[in-house]
Amino acid sequence: MSSIPELLERVTDRQSFLAFDRALIADREDEVASEQAQPSSPYGPGANGWENGTIEQYMEAALAWAKDSGQLPEEPSWRAFATFLYAGKIYE
Repeated sequence: MSSIPELLERVTDRQSFLAFDRALIADREDEVASEQAQPSSPYGPGANGWENGTIEQYMEAALAWAKDSGQLPEEPSWRAFATFLYAGKIYE
């Protein structure tokens, strides 16, 4: 099974984007279950590295990443959108 960052690097088209998105969803579901069983410190990321636990925090982090990094290109691409979604997971 490929890791989320590995799948992100493979995003080139609709099909690979959807595979990445399914894996990101599964990763979040796994983290939620892991956190219910054994909570992580509230001062760091969750079991799977998620920094943002609510949809509001997630979207704010993705938006902040886009603004701060300057890496969201003018021309849309499947990988750019996948990177935006991934940033919501890891960006504080």
